[in-house]
Amino acid sequence: MKSTRYAALADEIEQAIAAGVLRPGDRLPSVRQTCASHTVSPSTVFQAYYLLEARGLVRARERSGWFVTEAAPAAPPEPAASSAPDGNAVELDVSAMVFDILEASMSRAVAPFGSAFPGPELFPLARLGQEMAAAAQSLDPRATVDDLTPGLARLRRQIARRYLADGIAVDPDEIVITNGALEALNLCLAAVTRPGDAVLVESPCFYGALQALERLGLRAIEVPTHPRDGIDLDALASAVSRHAPRAAWLMPSFQNPLGALMPEARKRELVALLARHGIPLIEDDVYGELWFGERRPPPAKAFDAEGLVLHCSSFSKSLAPGYRIGWAIPGRFRKTVARQKLSLSIATSAPAQIALAAYLERGGHDRHLRRLRETLRIRQASVLRAIAAHFPEGTRATRPEGGYFTWVELPAGGDALALHRRALAAGISIAPGPIFSAGRGFGHCLRINCGHAWDERAHDAIATLGRLAGRAG
Repeated sequence: MKSTRYAALADEIEQAIAAGVLRPGDRLPSVRQTCASHTVSPSTVFQAYYLLEARGLVRARERSGWFVTEAAPAAPPEPAASSAPDGNAVELDVSAMVFDILEASMSRAVAPFGSAFPGPELFPLARLGQEMAAAAQSLDPRATVDDLTPGLARLRRQIARRYLADGIAVDPDEIVITNGALEALNLCLAAVTRPGDAVLVESPCFYGALQALERLGLRAIEVPTHPRDGIDLDALASAVSRHAPRAAWLMPSFQNPLGALMPEARKRELVALLARHGIPLIEDDVYGELWFGERRPPPAKAFDAEGLVLHCSSFSKSLAPGYRIGWAIPGRFRKTVARQKLSLSIATSAPAQIALAAYLERGGHDRHLRRLRETLRIRQASVLRAIAAHFPEGTRATRPEGGYFTWVELPAGGDALALHRRALAAGISIAPGPIFSAGRGFGHCLRINCGHAWDERAHDAIATLGRLAGRAG
């Protein structure tokens, strides 16, 4: 428990610094004062101060105490908008490279900056385990066949209630429960395309989308994407005119890997543009609950009057990684998606659905999400400060308003694949840029996961990455 207490104390002080309560040059309370005010031991205070020092927020002065550091760059400058390789529809051949890189990064011994998930300590896994045990012990055999393919009615109702709280009316009967968001996305993609079709994707885009297109024999049209505002709508309109795509797979909120958030007006324009051409939008919204602002940004589905947005999400990134519970709200394609689900996997784990429904019914989920968002925000800020301090001059990085990724652009001559190999040898994983591109572009870019515990080990790993990046060309 002691490590948790010192990390919590460090986070509290970091928030005070971010809020301006403690300013550059201010002296921190003495170790004795902090012990008394927080009822903790001196070792806990020292560990918290050491952690803050590792984050670059405080410095010790001999015989004088600890002081907030003078203002330093909080983050590197942001990258410019991407440019797609040539705008043509590309046949996919990325899976082998993706698998090789991901498998090499799965060891628990490596610093997990290449991971796709945040730290497991962020989730109420003990409470979920209790709900799962209760669900397994009291499972009604009829529950294994009731609502077999669409999913447990209790859970669909709870999901619909969460959308309603954000001002989005969803009928529980519109929802299809799936084995994670990736199954939902793949089912939706299969429902609206045939082999040989072209599909619009962001550039860079989530490698899972590229793998799905490759598996179904589809071609990708990469569209330039801004690191803050999302896909370029003018370029998208041009691609629609040139290629007559059959679908678009996009992530309008906290896009992976950039972290981009499309402004509400642009989301509305996106949906209208695709609707004019009858193009279904497969919306990947798995990070939609992980916003840092005052309210949840509405998904593209909120502006869907034609039933052409096939909205997909899951609990994997916000509540229950490993439970593999996701869902689709496929609009006019619901029957097709449900039949695809029936033929592919029939149903989703009944005990997992019951456990999540019970958890949501008992309340407390929004409290968990508030803590989760604040922790992710603080961790992102810490990672960006470390990148600014340790990576080569000319490095750029995105500053997303939610989620837990940042996209790092190395200076000219940087080689992310070479950096990946050297980093693994040093016990550090990253996700190099080429796995996020149908044309294997972005060779000087990488995605960094900011969602894991920020401590001395993590800080040292970023410092090592920075040194390696200086010679990764």
